[in-house]
Amino acid sequence: MKSRLCFLFMIVTVALSLNAQFTNSPVIGKDGSVSFSISAPGADTVRLIIDSRMDTLMQRQGDKWKLTLNNLEPDLYMYHFIVDGMKVLDNDNAHVLRDVKNVMNTFVLDPQADCPMAVHDVPHGEVRAVWYDSPTLGMKRRMMIYLPPGYELSRQKYPVFYLLHGSGGDETVWLEQGRTAQILDNLIATGNAEPMIVVMPNGNIDEQAAAGMTPDNNVQPTFAHKHWMDGTFEESFKDIMTWVENNYRIRAAKRYRAIAGLSMGGYHSLYISANQPEDFAYVGLFSPAISRMDQGKSKIYDDLEAKLLTQFKQRPKVYWMGIGEKDFLYKDNAEFRKLLDKNHLRYTYHESGAGHEWANWRDYLVIFTQLLFK
Repeated sequence: MKSRLCFLFMIVTVALSLNAQFTNSPVIGKDGSVSFSISAPGADTVRLIIDSRMDTLMQRQGDKWKLTLNNLEPDLYMYHFIVDGMKVLDNDNAHVLRDVKNVMNTFVLDPQADCPMAVHDVPHGEVRAVWYDSPTLGMKRRMMIYLPPGYELSRQKYPVFYLLHGSGGDETVWLEQGRTAQILDNLIATGNAEPMIVVMPNGNIDEQAAAGMTPDNNVQPTFAHKHWMDGTFEESFKDIMTWVENNYRIRAAKRYRAIAGLSMGGYHSLYISANQPEDFAYVGLFSPAISRMDQGKSKIYDDLEAKLLTQFKQRPKVYWMGIGEKDFLYKDNAEFRKLLDKNHLRYTYHESGAGHEWANWRDYLVIFTQLLFK
């Protein structure tokens, strides 16, 4: 009996010890404050890095370093610590995301319970990972598809929105860092966006799928890819459209199709829509790359000005551009707007703060999706 009691006491002691090691981090207050802490008793300096938005020294309090931030905007945040020059993740936070090879902790700030990037108590859509045939590329490829709430229970046909990622991304990034499913769920629930199907393909045509999703499990994600901006993806894009329209209840007409993308995906969206003016009534360019990269190898990029004139004669319902004032692509975008203005081509321009980052692109997605299919 005594040995049994000792054994139970030991289990309870270990459980309490383990529980003491697991604390919540960061701690988000009801007032929207966010408090961080890390145990680093031997450190000389500890800094908190939040995305590319903040680099702040933390304060030592005993064996721990702490910092409380106020007045952050509702959003998804990615962060890590720098302890004496070394990157360290927050071991008390199980939420992590990968940006190319860079792994960071995350948290969602939703102080008024109305942040469009947060999960709310609304009807939720479905996300599918599907494989499609690409005859142009001679391979099967993976893409992600968001289906709006109620899709499975209805016979309704839906408009389709093709959403493209940037350099270093893949078919998962608009869902993970872009919060596409949460944004669409919330906007559809409030009536601010029409129910739609969102297709998120992999724009790196030298790979079948995101790292870890193919038989070669040890392939590492990379920023630069072969053929990333040489016209090959644009030339194969009809394969995606054909597969989607054959496998889902799509309203297959121009006025029910949209395309948008960020950075490299904006580059792809620009040239796909210019070469297929009969296919897209809505075009969104989020911090787009503009200058051609193919060194004259592809006809996709030939005579852009003439193609734009043809495209705008067919009157796209929305041609939308957004970029941050500190974005390294700002000058190229300004030159492209001059080209549109010279030809009296009507577009909508949105300029925001900050630079080439997800904080802007999530906002652009919120704005752009509310303009679609009205």
